[in-house]
Amino acid sequence: MRSLASLFAIVLLATSVSAFVSIPLTRFQRLGAYLKGLPDADRARASFLKNRASTGATTVPATNLVYVQYTTSVGISSPPTYYNLVVDTGSSNTFCGTGITIPTGETVNVTYGLGYISGIEYLDQVTLAPNLVIINQSIGDALSYADFEGVDGIIGVGPVILTQGTLSPDTNATILTVTNNAVSQGLIYDQVLGIYFAPANNSSDTNGEITYGSIDSSLYEGELTYTPVTKTFPSAYYWGINITSATYGNKIVFLKSTAGIVDTGTTQVLLADDFFDVYRSSIPGATLDKSTGLITIPPSSIPYMQPLNFTIGDTIFSMDVAAQLIPTDQNEAWGGVAGKQYGVVANLGTLSGQGLDFIIGQKFMERYYVVFDADNNCVGFAFMNNTFSKYME
Repeated sequence: MRSLASLFAIVLLATSVSAFVSIPLTRFQRLGAYLKGLPDADRARASFLKNRASTGATTVPATNLVYVQYTTSVGISSPPTYYNLVVDTGSSNTFCGTGITIPTGETVNVTYGLGYISGIEYLDQVTLAPNLVIINQSIGDALSYADFEGVDGIIGVGPVILTQGTLSPDTNATILTVTNNAVSQGLIYDQVLGIYFAPANNSSDTNGEITYGSIDSSLYEGELTYTPVTKTFPSAYYWGINITSATYGNKIVFLKSTAGIVDTGTTQVLLADDFFDVYRSSIPGATLDKSTGLITIPPSSIPYMQPLNFTIGDTIFSMDVAAQLIPTDQNEAWGGVAGKQYGVVANLGTLSGQGLDFIIGQKFMERYYVVFDADNNCVGFAFMNNTFSKYME
């Protein structure tokens, strides 16, 4: 965006690994309560997502943006100027303030829960890595925007159907995503995206990787468990899946298969309000803090906390105690109070049974490798070396 100065260190790491390249993802530095209001933002995004729906490979670095979301460095035009774009599987438009090459004659308007962009659609060259240069990629030039502080735009890697209705005057048109074009131009063979996130050690941590066109088996352990994209709407418009059951220790959160989405653009793990109430009430003394929107957990209850288990396919994926807690040195960033213990699991803002009953966000993906496979219409999950890691106070 023209008026948004990039606050990230530009990362241009392109590492060839066999037939693919990985690109790291980085965090950037902020002070103060910059995460305050994030739970409300996640719920607003969840509400928006629900309502909106009526050959090679290349791995690139990803940077965690102050514990909230991941960005990757993307070159626009030729020679490329590099921008830090949010990696978003919950949307499919790519936008950044460029406006330097071929206008398409269309305007573009996209709403993102709490934010929006409005501008002109252009065709330009996009460099995801030195060996992954896409020509004639449709990009939005954001002339006006809201709630995108600290980033230069978004690279949308959700299903292409999400771009329908974002252009004008051709409201029925869809916009080919970077993955679509990379395949059509022979740069990668498969419409597959591998995501590796990890818990951050500091507020600006290049600790993630995105693989375009395949998966990177060095980033996960064991076998991948694949599950088909759900047929339940509105989750079916996104990278939606069914979770067969969920438990907290021996407490049943839900037992029947229910639909939700897997979304890199959501920070927390959100559960339908009735599911969340089961979770919260199972932790003695846990309350929902109105100031932060986060669950607060008494220190005396932490030694007795249990894993939060999700059954996907035939595999149980657990968030252990460490995965459920926000390190206390992040309290200020989340708008919290020193000495309190907050958690990453939150309420969705609506009851279950509406077709989008959970969102598996970044905090889950920091524990499990995730594969988004558009060719086979499925999502895969695998354990990583940091699936079970020690909680850092």
